[in-house]
Amino acid sequence: MSSLPPQVLSPLDGRYRAAVTELGEHLSEAGLNRARVRVEVEWLIVLTDRNLFGSVALDAAQKAALRALVTDFGQAEIDELAELEATTRHDVKAVEYLVRRRLATLGLDHIAELTHFAATSEDINNLSYALTVQQAVAEVWLPKYRGVIAALRTRAEEFRADAMLARTHGQPATPTTMGKEIAVFIYRLERIQKQIENGEYLGKFSGATGTFAAHVVAEPSVDWPAVSKQFVEGLGLGWNPLTTQIESHDWQAELYSRVSHANRVLHNLATDIWTYISVGYFRQIPQVGATGSSTMPHKINPIRFENAEANLELSCAILDSLAATLVTSRLQRDLTDSTTQRNIGVGFGHSLLALDNIERGLGEIDIDRVLLASDLDSNWEILGEAIQTVIRAEVSAGRSSIADPYALLKDLTRGKRITQADLVAFVQGLDIGDAAKARLLALTPDTYVGLASPLVDYLR
Repeated sequence: MSSLPPQVLSPLDGRYRAAVTELGEHLSEAGLNRARVRVEVEWLIVLTDRNLFGSVALDAAQKAALRALVTDFGQAEIDELAELEATTRHDVKAVEYLVRRRLATLGLDHIAELTHFAATSEDINNLSYALTVQQAVAEVWLPKYRGVIAALRTRAEEFRADAMLARTHGQPATPTTMGKEIAVFIYRLERIQKQIENGEYLGKFSGATGTFAAHVVAEPSVDWPAVSKQFVEGLGLGWNPLTTQIESHDWQAELYSRVSHANRVLHNLATDIWTYISVGYFRQIPQVGATGSSTMPHKINPIRFENAEANLELSCAILDSLAATLVTSRLQRDLTDSTTQRNIGVGFGHSLLALDNIERGLGEIDIDRVLLASDLDSNWEILGEAIQTVIRAEVSAGRSSIADPYALLKDLTRGKRITQADLVAFVQGLDIGDAAKARLLALTPDTYVGLASPLVDYLR
């Protein structure tokens, strides 16, 4: 057997790389290491700003040079960290050594011993993960999520008045409009969006078991919790004062559960649109050069929505696992979270890929108004609900003596196909007021949509 050159194992890094590459800026190993460098650098600045342990506050140029270690972090640093970790066998220690090397280069080796001072690796890691996840959600995932909602909003407005036969339990039911049905998904997705936007990103910086023990023994006079709080909040994170060696990851569980919830609503959207395509309510717009089937040249397969379904399921599997496992840590620390958190990017990557497929898919469909009208016109029996409800109102108002209107309409319509002529004759013979009779005689399946169109305005 011939030997292949090295290949990527995940399709997110291969076939689908273009769709998810922005996530790699944050949720890759390199993105995590850049964040670790940032945490180490900012901790050095906090310590020296307070003139702790004989240090002197750095001037503006020195601080800028330190922070440039983060903004200029690139391939050279990635390679150097790989070399260091090959020796240290510890990823965070490798980052500490990298920072120490850079301090020497910058002429700041006199503060080298303050690098990683009183910090456990998890002090660095929890803040780094919080920063990278926060940035990935804010800068990559949420914009794509909002883009899907915007595409749905365009379709909801475009199709707000397009009456269609609804199907409850898969059976013909009271009509609605395509725009209102799309608006339902927008409303659901926007609720979750607000929850995600308002979610917390917490961090701790309190030492080996969350007690500030090393800090206090090194300098008892300092209010270390206050310093920690200032430091963590200065990074743009919320401060968690009560932890073990690790930050408890509850904020992560909450976030991943909410993203999984969004994934499941999007999965429902994808299956509904797939079904509308299947029954012909949506036509797929042919894409130049595309092939639907390797043997059936007429086909246009709804692959955008099928791919979205699969990727949403994969994303949920990973994010649900993270949410379930990260909230448990044996006693003061175990290392199970280290492995699981390395898959955060994979969970978000499959969700991002699904969002990309849905957004593109929404731009490749159009509504078939002729078929919608034909389907409605073939199901006049759906007006049975309207007729029996009007009769009940007439009985209540004293304008009819009909007994059990529901049973009357059930006998007429259940399991049967009724024509317009059948219903007109039935209504004309009803014992109800003239105004009510006129309303029913004017009613057709395509006008029996209630307030479906104006309900779309509740999105504004």
